[in-house]
Amino acid sequence: MQNYEIEAAWHYHNGTKHPNGMLLNRFHVYHPSHRPVPYKIYKNISQVNIPLDKTPVGISALVAISRENNYSHTILDLWVLGRILYFSSGITKKIKFQGLGEMDFRAASCTGALYHIEIYIICNDIPGLGAGVYHFDPKHMKLDTIRLGDFRKFISSATAEEQSTSQATAILVFTDVFSRNSIKYQSREYRHAFWDSGTILANTLAITSAHKIYSKIITGFVDSKICQLLGLNITEEAPIVIVSIGQTVQEAPTCPPLQEINMDVASSDYDIEYPEINAIHESSCLLTEAEVTSWRRQITSEEKYSAKLIPLGKNIAVQEPLEKTIIRRGSTRKFSPEPITLDQLSTILNQTTSKTNTDFTSQGSLSDIYIIANAVDGLESGSYYFVKEKNSLEQLRKGNFRHASGNLGLDQDLPHDASVTIFLLSNLDKILRHFGNRGYRVAQLDAAITGGKMYLASYALGLGATGLTFYDDLVINFFSPHAENKETMFLMAIGKKEKPT
Repeated sequence: MQNYEIEAAWHYHNGTKHPNGMLLNRFHVYHPSHRPVPYKIYKNISQVNIPLDKTPVGISALVAISRENNYSHTILDLWVLGRILYFSSGITKKIKFQGLGEMDFRAASCTGALYHIEIYIICNDIPGLGAGVYHFDPKHMKLDTIRLGDFRKFISSATAEEQSTSQATAILVFTDVFSRNSIKYQSREYRHAFWDSGTILANTLAITSAHKIYSKIITGFVDSKICQLLGLNITEEAPIVIVSIGQTVQEAPTCPPLQEINMDVASSDYDIEYPEINAIHESSCLLTEAEVTSWRRQITSEEKYSAKLIPLGKNIAVQEPLEKTIIRRGSTRKFSPEPITLDQLSTILNQTTSKTNTDFTSQGSLSDIYIIANAVDGLESGSYYFVKEKNSLEQLRKGNFRHASGNLGLDQDLPHDASVTIFLLSNLDKILRHFGNRGYRVAQLDAAITGGKMYLASYALGLGATGLTFYDDLVINFFSPHAENKETMFLMAIGKKEKPT
């Protein structure tokens, strides 16, 4: 089976490493004036208005991101669905830029603000919305009607009868429009597909938790069947991840016959193909339901640590509602040199590494967390490994590593100035041997979900945060020998935001 020919994943991963990946052109230049339209626009299509209510339901952000969404039989209606969509990927602010005009910014961060992740909804009859297949239009807070009828059984079949899809009230499918992000990031875009899906998912999990709505992340499915249902050309836009929302007592009925979709969609003027993206996506596709069944085996992570550990501080209780935190959240553009506290760092680590309901692991994140502490009151400057099992830090090296922190984060000021830089690393070889090339999707997505939770936790604590790219191998070298045989997945810089003068 092509999925287990894992040389494809290694070829892509090594070929897209900074600074000299062979699949990247070092002389590539992107100008913001070439930014594609960050929306999928259907022409002449029936739409459903989504009611928008931003009123907090009374659950704090820190509580919402830390508890597992394992609820049952909670009613889902169009009002709640609208809130899930808005606080996942809706427009939360508009900012004017000289020469570029006004730009819309979404509820979750996205590399380059290119917003290449689309969301589709497959649901049964719920109060306010008939059964159907819909596309979320965040620009106008509407649903584009793609199919009418209950097609949940089709999704259930594509996931090899994964139980949560069989009894879901609604199912979200996240897709990636390749060219919308590759115009800036070239072939490295496929990593961004999962980074940006992951940060959105962190919001999705949090808002469903706030409403006590069941949710589960599904990464095992027959890709071609999902494309068929949504009417996608997999070389241009591909399904990335599925989220089951809500639970019903009855399983989905037999779905209507599947008619071919022929809808007019506005095209971009900057559709540039990168065959390397199509190659890694195709090599990680699952082709049949039987292959999905055999693929779906959960994996565990392994922690290694020395006897000498530094206990973390206390968790801080912050009561700001989740909704306000999401609306306030942005990507910090300048950090203050002021330190954060050990309790703040401890809260971020504890609240963002709790168990997530997925089909690929029954525990917390598969990612290992490494830290450079530049300015943390109560913690000596140096490099650390987070031992979740012991709620402690293992000190790897003492010293002032601000310059190293900046260097590892692509020689940028943000990781240099941040109070802490947090690196999420994975044993990619183990994950690929377990899951095949599709494990590459799992590894990237898993780290990004944790990174998205760190965004929310940081802002809930009144801090700033931003996700950054990195020099892959230099990160591993810096944290070795402890980090040997791992690969870099995600980088978060956290600190106090510089106050405007």
